[in-house]
Amino acid sequence: MTSRKGISSLQLSKEIGVQQRTAWYMLHRMRLVCGDNLEALHGEVEMDATYLGGLEKNKHTSKKLKAGRGTVGKQAVLGMKQREGRVKAITVEGEDRDTIHKAISENVETGSTIYTDEHRGYRNIEGEDYSHKSVCHSAKEYVNGMVHTNGVESVWSTIKRGFNGTYHHWSKKHCQQYINEFTFRLNEGNVDRDTQDRLDDLFKAMVGKTITYEQLVS
Repeated sequence: MTSRKGISSLQLSKEIGVQQRTAWYMLHRMRLVCGDNLEALHGEVEMDATYLGGLEKNKHTSKKLKAGRGTVGKQAVLGMKQREGRVKAITVEGEDRDTIHKAISENVETGSTIYTDEHRGYRNIEGEDYSHKSVCHSAKEYVNGMVHTNGVESVWSTIKRGFNGTYHHWSKKHCQQYINEFTFRLNEGNVDRDTQDRLDDLFKAMVGKTITYEQLVS
């Protein structure tokens, strides 16, 4: 709760004196409750997508998918940040229009104003009872008055620092749980709230929630 970029199971195992797989299981049991807040975002909401995963050119030959470059082999994540408010992030199959519009309808209250870049997947949001304003990153336009996505991009910065610097890798299977860990920590105020208050919120969410080691590895 106090480490902005998370803690690896290997590091935790050394600090508390257990096996690495035991620490990994403990961390996943905590991540299980980090994505439980279903309250919709409202007001001014920034949206953006990113991809997590290593570059194909840097992979061992046996690990390469040989299906192209760019986003091949990476996990797409769609992020939503309410200005002066909470963060949500979900793993998705891609940035197509249907996927994005479904995510908006499920996570953002109608009547809200949505700020995005120029990606075509965000087009016609206005027809679904939202206000939509965008900046054109391809034309090097990053801020236009109150229109920007700097807030949600700062979320990506935090997650990628943890991915690259702490965990180095996580599987697509567990990607959403790791994303939940980061968003939970951001939503709980990080260092802005007393550590005990943040721990209390985590413990309260744990009541009645469990998962077996076999479920995690199967």
